[in-house]
Amino acid sequence: MVFRRLLLIVGFLAIFISGFSQDVTFQGSAKTTVVVGESFTLTYTLNSQGTDFRGPRLSGLDVISGPFTSTSSSIQSVNGRTTMSVHYSFQYILQANREGTFDIPPATINIDRRTITSNSITIKVVKSGASQAGNSQGQQSGNPQQQANVQSSPNDVMLKAYVSNSSPLQGEGISVTYKIFTKVPVSQIMFSKEPSFPGFWSQSLTKEKEKLQQYTQVIDGQQYIVADLRKYTLFPLKSGKLTIEPLEVVCQAQIKRQSKSRTGDPFFDDFFNDSFFNTSYTPVEKTLRASPLVINVKPLPVSGVPGDFAGAVGNFTFHTELDRTKVKTNEPINLKCVVSGEGNLQLIDKLNFTFPPDFETYDPKVSNDIRSSEKGVSGSQVFEYLIIPRKPGKFTLKPVSFSFFDLKKMRYVTLTSPEYTIDVEKGTGEASNVTYTGANHEEIKYIGSDIRHIKNQAFEVVKTGEYFFGSVVFLLWLIIPLLLFIIFILLFRKFSKRRSDVLLMKNLRATKIARKRLRKAELFMKEQKQEEFYVEISQALWGYLGDKFSLPVAELSIDNVKQTLISKEVSEELIQNFIDTLNNTEYARFAPGEKSVNMERVYNEGLAVISRIERELK
Repeated sequence: MVFRRLLLIVGFLAIFISGFSQDVTFQGSAKTTVVVGESFTLTYTLNSQGTDFRGPRLSGLDVISGPFTSTSSSIQSVNGRTTMSVHYSFQYILQANREGTFDIPPATINIDRRTITSNSITIKVVKSGASQAGNSQGQQSGNPQQQANVQSSPNDVMLKAYVSNSSPLQGEGISVTYKIFTKVPVSQIMFSKEPSFPGFWSQSLTKEKEKLQQYTQVIDGQQYIVADLRKYTLFPLKSGKLTIEPLEVVCQAQIKRQSKSRTGDPFFDDFFNDSFFNTSYTPVEKTLRASPLVINVKPLPVSGVPGDFAGAVGNFTFHTELDRTKVKTNEPINLKCVVSGEGNLQLIDKLNFTFPPDFETYDPKVSNDIRSSEKGVSGSQVFEYLIIPRKPGKFTLKPVSFSFFDLKKMRYVTLTSPEYTIDVEKGTGEASNVTYTGANHEEIKYIGSDIRHIKNQAFEVVKTGEYFFGSVVFLLWLIIPLLLFIIFILLFRKFSKRRSDVLLMKNLRATKIARKRLRKAELFMKEQKQEEFYVEISQALWGYLGDKFSLPVAELSIDNVKQTLISKEVSEELIQNFIDTLNNTEYARFAPGEKSVNMERVYNEGLAVISRIERELK
């Protein structure tokens, strides 16, 4: 039996040594020719155990999944010679999306503190239908009886941009929509880059955290699930060719992955390779980028441009309202102007009203009610002017015009307000209380011999030549924080030094610890726990002396305590009371009699003697 065991051990050692004595090979393999859109496998095979595998940097090829790691081993015995081989495989699933020749650089792995480098591989990507010859051996790695196939194509997930009008007039509104098309499940859609609109005024039509509405659409005979990711309304601010930078998104696409088993039996191969049994989904990160949009913006007609045209384009109406035409001096009047319709309402500036010089005026208060949709922008823009007549008389508000380019008539249109006559009577001479938050006063002007905007509120009078900078208060504000900081540092150092003095801290905490033990003893006394009570009383008395006078536990005795108290000039009567209390504590612990009476007497004596010593030491 012993001999057989030795033979087995020697045999296994021989197998182990022979397995490691072979040359180390690290080989990469893949198909040398693939078609655009085809998925293929890149495999690296190693005949020894290694660590820190580092795959190649792939350029021009998309990584669908990987690397996957697998291991296989075999033992062979030929003519009495036994050999063992171990193979480790690292597998990528790649996809070629454009034509060309791509070089895959070597991969590396560490074996026994050495770095082993694989061979480089050249992949030629051709159009669909071209020759696919030249597939290298070793396409299947790891388990030679199984091959993984990822069913994917470049058109599984797409991002496209649509514009309602690629040749608008300057100022004409257009809409841009970004849609995602997918034939596979997608999730975790993240916007890595938002589109930019140089040369446009833009407004988003997509609500935050709005759930995407999905629908189906057929493109080139393929049915896609479609969702609108972003919608914008744009108004070009200048003419010429303007480029809209695209939207970029990153998402997780669930790509179908099918495993094909090779058993050698046609019946089992056909049965188990059915997609019902061998289909699974692999999450693959996809980066989608829509194509840039080039908008050819046509300029507005040059002929017939009104002098007051400020860029309004659309179909608008214009009307004005004056709340009253007969007032007294210093009473406010409200002039309301409303522009409504469809077009670039938000780009309309204030109107060019000309008011009499005897009127105090304010900049208009602007409010709007604007609705944006894919069909365009509509609503109204309201300008409210507050005017205050300061002198009596009859004044005329001249008409004001509003001009725009009508997209339906394809010509310029000018709308004019009516002329208003305001009859101002002399008032009391006191200004009315006017509250207005829309704008600031105009520049002060002379009206007759009076100056407007006289302030009558209380104000502070400051002596000329006196400043806060350099004053006594200023210096105090500089010095006081510095002094407080210095005091804080000194106190901090003092307390730090004090806390580092162990003997001093024990002295300061002696009474506190003793009282804590006495309170604990009192609880034991109420619970009639005699043993615990006397232990706490004894530790309170001895511990107080040890901490108060920095006496080590080994030196705590009646004689040492007596000599220490005498050196501290404690009265002989109090010293004798303390010694008697120590003796009574030990005696009462074992003396006959009522337990509660003995414990209460000892507790009161201990509390009294510690209090008296503390008073005398102070």
